[in-house]
Amino acid sequence: MVTKEELANDEEYADILDDIRDEASKFGNVLEIKIPRPLPPGEGEVPGVGKIFVRYTTAEEATAALRALSGRKFADRTVLTSFITEHDLEIGNF
Repeated sequence: MVTKEELANDEEYADILDDIRDEASKFGNVLEIKIPRPLPPGEGEVPGVGKIFVRYTTAEEATAALRALSGRKFADRTVLTSFITEHDLEIGNF
């Protein structure tokens, strides 16, 4: 959903986080947003870079967001949505 270059830039990252929080909040109470960021060049890969994870209070809120956001455009890229378990989110198993 977002590029490594965008995530590496602190200003861009903050803007993306704000945009996602604003949009995600339309569907319910957002408990957490995780946006994995890349490591500096040569230091390895971080799982989930380019993806955005939003945790809601209820499954119903998450389902509403999944349905509404799937297929939409964000920065000229198509949004793909799916669920992961809370456990995988907590341990960073993206």
